[in-house]
This record gives sequence, C-alpha cells and structure tokens, in this order.
Amino acid sequence: MAPSTGAVRPARSLVIFGLIVAALYALVFFTGDKSPTPKLGIDLQGGTRVTLTARTPDGSKPSQDSLRRAQEIIETRVNGLGVSGSEVVIDGDNLVITVPGDDSSQARTLGQTARLYIRPVQSSAVSSNAQAQAPKAETPAPAPAPQNRPFPAQEPGTPAPPTETPAPPADQGAASADDQAAAEIAEAKKTRQSTDPAVQQQAMATLDCNASDPLQGNDDPALPLVACSTDGKTVYLLGPSIIDGQEIADATSAFNSQQSRNEVSLTFKSSGSTTWAQFTAANIGKQAAFTLDSKVVSAPVVQGATPAGSATSITGDFTSASAKELANTLKYGSLPLSFSASEAETVSATLGLASLQAGLIAGAIGLALVLLYCLIYYRMLGVLTALSLVLSGVMVYAIMVLLGRYIGFTLDLAGIAGLIIGIGMTADSFVVYFERIKDEIREGRSFRSAVPRGWARARRTILSGNAVSFIAAAVLYVLAVGQVRGFAFTLGLTTILDVVVVFLVTHPLVHLASKSDFWSKPSINGLGAVQQVARERKTAASARTSVGAQAKEA
Repeated sequence: MAPSTGAVRPARSLVIFGLIVAALYALVFFTGDKSPTPKLGIDLQGGTRVTLTARTPDGSKPSQDSLRRAQEIIETRVNGLGVSGSEVVIDGDNLVITVPGDDSSQARTLGQTARLYIRPVQSSAVSSNAQAQAPKAETPAPAPAPQNRPFPAQEPGTPAPPTETPAPPADQGAASADDQAAAEIAEAKKTRQSTDPAVQQQAMATLDCNASDPLQGNDDPALPLVACSTDGKTVYLLGPSIIDGQEIADATSAFNSQQSRNEVSLTFKSSGSTTWAQFTAANIGKQAAFTLDSKVVSAPVVQGATPAGSATSITGDFTSASAKELANTLKYGSLPLSFSASEAETVSATLGLASLQAGLIAGAIGLALVLLYCLIYYRMLGVLTALSLVLSGVMVYAIMVLLGRYIGFTLDLAGIAGLIIGIGMTADSFVVYFERIKDEIREGRSFRSAVPRGWARARRTILSGNAVSFIAAAVLYVLAVGQVRGFAFTLGLTTILDVVVVFLVTHPLVHLASKSDFWSKPSINGLGAVQQVARERKTAASARTSVGAQAKEA
C-alpha cells in the first residue's frame, strides 16, 4: 500500500514558486548594476591577460616548485571568489592570469604576493608627497657639497649620509632585468631597512610614496622597515615583525555598522594568538601596523589587551569589494615569490558568440525533441512537462545573472552543457512521475486516485536519483579544475532546481489536472491505452474467479 500523501495544496505550492521567481527577478532588475544578462566566460566573450614576472631578492631564477606553488595559491584564491572562469598558467618563469571581461584589477589582485606582517610603529610622519604640491624644481637651493649619490627621491638641499648611500651602478643600463631587480631590492633594503637611526630618518624624509616600490613583498621581517601607507599620505618607521601572515587561521570581511566601515577580521593560529595577546597587553596606547607587501594597510592604536583566541580587525579605507578581496588573499596564504605585473592586454574569445549561439541552438533542438516525444507519448500531460521546463529555465536564468553579479560566476560552454544536461534530468523526473501514475492505473484505479498514489512512490525515486546526481556533481566540483568545475557547478545547481520545480510546479499541476473532467478524458491525457489494459486485466480476473467458482460447485 502506498504511503499517505497528506493534504495537497497545489495553489499554495504554485504561489510559493511564483514568489520565488518574482523575488529573483526583483533582485535582477532592482539591485547591483540592474543588467539582466549573465556574465560570459573567456571562451565566449574574451578577457584580460596580465603576465606576472617573478622577482627574487638575489636575482636568481625562480624554481619550478615555487612557480607551481604560486599557481596553486592563485587558483585557490580564484576558487575563494567563486567559479569566475579565470585561468592561471605557467609560461616559462612567468605566471599568466586571464580573467573574463575588460577589468584587469582582478588579475592584479589575484597575483598579489600578500606577505602580511604585524610590526610595532616606532614613529610616523606626513609623506613628502603630501607635504607640498609645488614641483621640487622651484626650490633651487644648492646642496652643501656634491656627493653624486642622492637618495632616489631626495630633495635638493638635503644631504645624504655618505657612508650609507651606494652610488648607482655604472653598468645599470647593460644589466639584465633580473640583476637590475636584485640591485633595486638590495638598495632599498640598505636605506629603508637600516638599523642606523640617521639613515632611518633620512629614508622617512625622502621616500616617494607615489613611485613603484622595489621592496614590495621582499622586506626582511627581522629588520626595521620604513614604509608608506596605502594612500601614500603617511610614512611609518616600523620595528621588526612580531607576527607573520602564516599565523593567520582565517580571514573574513564584514561591514561594521557601529563604525560605518568595512573591516577584515583575522583569526590567528594558537602561537600567533598568544603572541598578539602578549603584545597588546604590553603596548596599550601604542600603534601596531599591519603591512601587506611592504605597505601599511592599517595602523590602529591598541586600545586594550586582546585575549588569546579572539579575532582582530584590520581597518582602512576599504570598499566592500576590496575588503572581500583582501580577506580572500590573506585566507589562502602568501605567494612564495614576489611578482611584477605587466600591462594588461585584451584576449579575444577563443570560441566566440557564434559557438555560443550554436550551443544554444543545439540545446533548443534537443529540448524541442524531448517535448515532442512527451506530447506524442503523454498527450496533454506533455504540455505540463513543457510548462514545467519553461518555468525551470526562467528560474535558472535569473540565478545565473545573480551569481555573475555577486560571486563573479561566468558562464562558459562547459557551464551551458551542465545546464542542458540538468534540464534534461528534470524531464527524467517527469517521466518517472508519469510512469508511476500509469502503474497505478494499470491496477485499476482512476486517473484521479492514481495521481496521489503515484506521487507517493515517484517522489522517493526522484529524490534518490537527484541525490546521486548532486553527489556526483559535488565530487566532480571538488576534484576538478578549470572549466570542468563550471560544468559541475551548473549541473549541481540544476539538480537542486529539478527538485524545486517537480515539487512546487509539476506535481501541483498534475494534481489540478486530475480534478478536471477535461484532463481526465483518456483522449486528452493519453492514458486510454493504459486504462484499456486495466479493464482487460479486470475482465481476465473476473473470468478466472468465475471459472474457479464453477469448478468448486462441480
């Protein structure tokens, strides 16, 4: 005996589905950029490519192990931002990052070294860039004595210590790029990481916060550091690092409603948490600087002791997007190498919109053939199948748009293939349901009584089949990389939506049809042949019963 299905309220289910669809499209048209189009992947719309050139402190060639590790970390950062369709490949001694669209900032953020150190602030001053707006050429005071070795951003009239500033190398123009980078890093360390107080003060006075930083991601955490703030307005003299970014256990971004600002919350591992608790207890009222790639992201004043195990916030001039990117970068660790990024270049679509149109046409033809088969085999019940599939497609489209807007999901051909297969699986659920109804009718029940009994049996099969498909998609998503993850993502998404559509749309519509005299006609619902089989079985059973009774009488 089939289990009881309980009271069926088809109108309520349809209203719930309608409200879900209305809410999705309200988000599509009234939030974000309000664009009703999904984001396309690199293979369909092209993208932006940035080449990252590895820089080592000694100018040596980076090892392939370091490059592979950097590639893995960047790919993990990509996954942390969602299925964005980005590509990270090793090209010789370089890493090439390609992201969909024409915005190169995402590629540059993904390639950030992200070496975080927490350093005590010893002193700070307004940077020379923020002090004066007038050109330096308007202050022609002569230097006390010619030295031929000024600091990179030294103003005339400010002599440099003659024992600490190296002269520019004579063969700089002929040096290789690696040797030049190593020389720049070494020179920056001699001035900005000197232990001589006079050199430190001179470096603070002459550091150009608007110039590119050769020390980026290459500072020695065991030495002091002269560094700029990220906005270039303040120069800090920092002590040796007390906590390394490797001590970060987790990083999340959030909006602090009390302070009306975006923050990045850090949770340290056991040893880092203990060190931070001891430091804050001993340095109340002093500043601690969070430096990221040799730049001061935040330098808050310690207001009180932070208990071990508590989270710590990084504050700054963050937007919601920049706070999320920073948290994602810190969460997955720093790169083993520092990189310099090239200019962004546009990459044309590898497949193009023509391939997209061909794929959509192929999917439409396949879907039309499925609907035609349903109409021929199930008659008007095939109409309910078509309506359910259309409503499923409407919901899927809105979700694709919203995923692209809020988590950077990009739709490529692999993702489209996953959508088409998922919608086909939705049709399979309808077939299971309709065949269960036919089984009940073969047992002699009417269309009206067969629907609830058939649903009670079909829903278990539908849930089991979708559970298996979802597990397969989840395993594929975890183990795969690149576009295969996009395929697994869309397949898993449509599997979930299959359950939603069958429960909130298909079953309520079939239930309403079973109550209708028009839909109950065998010529309309296509169940006439099944009902004929039921009548023949009933006649045969009656004949066997009659023969058995006559035999007993004899």
